[in-house]
Amino acid sequence: MSKSIYIEKNTELVEACKLGSRSAQYKLYNLYAKAMFNVSLRIVNHRGEAEDVLQEAFIDAFAKIGTFRQEASFGVWLKQIVVNKAISTLRKKKLEFLDIENEAYRIENENFTETEFPSESPETNCDYRVEAINKGMKMLPEGYRVVLSLYLFEGYDHEEISDVLGISVSTSRTQFMRGKMRLTEVLKDLL
Repeated sequence: MSKSIYIEKNTELVEACKLGSRSAQYKLYNLYAKAMFNVSLRIVNHRGEAEDVLQEAFIDAFAKIGTFRQEASFGVWLKQIVVNKAISTLRKKKLEFLDIENEAYRIENENFTETEFPSESPETNCDYRVEAINKGMKMLPEGYRVVLSLYLFEGYDHEEISDVLGISVSTSRTQFMRGKMRLTEVLKDLL
């Protein structure tokens, strides 16, 4: 079975970057900087650190652009670099996740599943505004916020989160569940 090749809409810019074109790098930076900054900010939760992560990610991306094989879009490839840099930044700060495998905890609400999220019905879903969710996310402990961000916003599954963060799958699931419950409590106060 052969791998499919993704048709990159910015092929010319990527190829020019591979040849060392600074103007092509600048154009790609302008195309992706805002989105990648938001990814970084959701993970590190500090504007200055997010800016540093963004710059380091672009430096790495342009240094390694020769390894880009167009199996996915440039944006997906770059996003992976940004996520890895952001997580590395958190590790340097010694972000600690509660490892459920080593601790005895009882899940208070056993009926709260991964597929549930506050106000899933169309009538009440409008109550959760983007601003409130962003503010609520910033109020969460880092472990909850990072796992929620990776799962909900970046599309990682628990196995991928486990690999990226160096935690067990059950810890990722528990951090996610507890983060959702805490976010629900915070949103009740914000709305």
